[in-house]
Amino acid sequence: MTVHNDTVQHAFDTPDLAQPYAELGLKDDEYAKIKAILGRRPTDAELTLYSVMWSEHCSYKSSKTHLRYFGQTMTEEMASKILAGIGENAGVVDIGGGDAVTFRVESHNHPSFVEPYQGAATGVGGIVRDIMAMGARPIAVMDQLRFGPIDADDTKRVLPGVVHGIGGYGNCLGLPNIGGETVFDPAYAGNPLVNALCVGTLKVEDLHLAFASGTGNKVILFGSRTGLDGIGGVSVLGSATFEEGAERKLPAVQVGDPFAEKVLIECCLELYAAGVVEGIQDLGGGGLSCATSELAASGDGGMTVNLDNVPLRAENMSAAEILASESQERMCAVVAPEDVDKFMEICAKWDVLASVIGEVTSDADRLQVFHNGELVVDAPPSTIDEGPVYERPYARPDWQDAVQAKGGVEKQGDIKDAWLKMVASPALCSRDFITEQYDRYVRGNTVQAKYANSGVLRINEETNRGVAVSADASGRYTYLDPNMGARLALAEAYRNVAVTGATPVAVTNCLNFGSPENPDVMWQFREAVHGLADGSAELAIPVSGGNVSFYNQTGETPILPTPVVGVLGVMEDVEQAIPHALPSADEQYTLIVLGETKDEFGGSVWQDISGAGLSGLPPQVDLANEARLAAFFADNAAGIAAAHDLSEGGLSQAVFELLLGSDKGAQLHLNGVHEDAFTALFSESASRVLVAVTSDRAEAAVEQATAAGIPVAVLGETTNDGVLRVAGQEIAMLELAGAWAATMPSHFAAATAPNAAV
Repeated sequence: MTVHNDTVQHAFDTPDLAQPYAELGLKDDEYAKIKAILGRRPTDAELTLYSVMWSEHCSYKSSKTHLRYFGQTMTEEMASKILAGIGENAGVVDIGGGDAVTFRVESHNHPSFVEPYQGAATGVGGIVRDIMAMGARPIAVMDQLRFGPIDADDTKRVLPGVVHGIGGYGNCLGLPNIGGETVFDPAYAGNPLVNALCVGTLKVEDLHLAFASGTGNKVILFGSRTGLDGIGGVSVLGSATFEEGAERKLPAVQVGDPFAEKVLIECCLELYAAGVVEGIQDLGGGGLSCATSELAASGDGGMTVNLDNVPLRAENMSAAEILASESQERMCAVVAPEDVDKFMEICAKWDVLASVIGEVTSDADRLQVFHNGELVVDAPPSTIDEGPVYERPYARPDWQDAVQAKGGVEKQGDIKDAWLKMVASPALCSRDFITEQYDRYVRGNTVQAKYANSGVLRINEETNRGVAVSADASGRYTYLDPNMGARLALAEAYRNVAVTGATPVAVTNCLNFGSPENPDVMWQFREAVHGLADGSAELAIPVSGGNVSFYNQTGETPILPTPVVGVLGVMEDVEQAIPHALPSADEQYTLIVLGETKDEFGGSVWQDISGAGLSGLPPQVDLANEARLAAFFADNAAGIAAAHDLSEGGLSQAVFELLLGSDKGAQLHLNGVHEDAFTALFSESASRVLVAVTSDRAEAAVEQATAAGIPVAVLGETTNDGVLRVAGQEIAMLELAGAWAATMPSHFAAATAPNAAV
């Protein structure tokens, strides 16, 4: 190839040429810093490269200073549990017996508002490739969804598309969807949250990382062709505040092909097994800009890249467009020269397009990119990958004290009426409209999914070793107290895993907040990070990785601060997993409440549906109590017929879901739970679990809980007539189930699958 330096030389020769850096999301001082690094103005391709990599989505420039706290609070013992952690594509945990598990959750919020189907579908595709890049086979997905009011017109536009996108992509990949959460709140009306989680499994020795080393090693791009879709995704959509008309930014939304990704998964796994991959990176946010600069920056050499060798699906693409494209189903590998033929042979077997686009060089200070015979990028990769670090101002909001001081709810005397309102509320009603569109049992290793506390998967078919995974968050709690809100999200996810009988071992997160340029938001963010980091340290489980999503707001109005927290637990025998509900059988059970119930309604579902307004303090959690509960279930799993954590909706929702489908009712005695019946049923105090044991085991269960230092109250006995008798009232389970099941169909019954090709 004949190389001309015309493009770079032109940048030297025209220092005052106006460039659209602001349109690409760069600030004046950032543009000036780029010019100082290069000693000249950037070329168009370099401007694109820096704008993408210095975007909030890729560089974490506003969050880095606070995220370091995770490392500061992690002990050596905690760190020893993870094989790959913060900074990698996904966290990897050694779970024993040579098995490892990787998991991560990531946001695809703004694209899912602009084009719900493809935004959500490519969110699934992206998180799956993060897992693939660790050397793992993806085995399951989950989702955390948040929308505006259930009856809002835009919710009826966005929700069906998002759900169809998640189901359409995940089902085509053959990955079970083992759980999730759907929340409705006016705060998300113009900015829905679509957080996708993926779990993968691998052998410890098969771990792969993203780095380029070995002078002379080849850089191979493989997978789908590169097109014009997704250009500006992370800089235009992922790092900007939504204004009126943002839903029209369709070119920035990627278009996914799950069948291409399915083949890519199998191809990657065979490449790993053949030992022909030295380093690997998926192409997600930032496309080739991100993949090449990150590989080069994290390795021991530099890199040359020839964009003329990139397979394209659009004509006359510029270097900037090729670098910024976020076309899906692509991976970038570093391969030794002697392994290139074998690499290409395996790709050809799977009909996966592959092309050598570059080479690792000995000059660690240079990333050089060529296009049409010209040098279009000549920059230090570390400066591209690192980006600026901002110490954004933060301050406790002036309104925080007033919001916390209000508090209080009106408790009604008609328990039956309140219970019916609760189960039918958008917060607690059936999600069957959503979950029935997902395949939960494909691959045959799903042990628990629908309605379960956690998704439970078998990962070793010989030993029955498996994992439990849960992800939780409450924007309402976090708004009232960001530190405690993050702790409560951690506590709920931890508890959901523990009540299956699994041992929690690692944490991941997806931190969804408003603009980092707002001191109120940055204070919320900092408090949530500290709450999650300190809480994880108290529970002695490491944060293995995470994601930050800023600029989640419409105009000047931010969403509720929403730190999604995922917890992974390990189970030696998934056949012994504790179910979340009772079977339909003649056996009688004693219902027991573990944990202390207090008068805590701040941020609760009852506060919301009663119209009291979001105020007060959220429930207060002592994580030592969560650790005691986890130890109790680990030690006594064999004697428990069913267990259900108490969270949103409190005891009322746990009782309903525990009995749902069993044809059973129950005689409930609330005095031991709390002296006020309404508080006993609807308070959302943390660190509580509803347990069902056979009547002959009740006394032993109470003694074991007491010995473990856990407050315990016998709630009552099940009956076979399907009627709940409580506080002098009778409530038929069928009536509750009918109210619970009717809400979403009444709003979305007419929803049809959107055209996936839009």
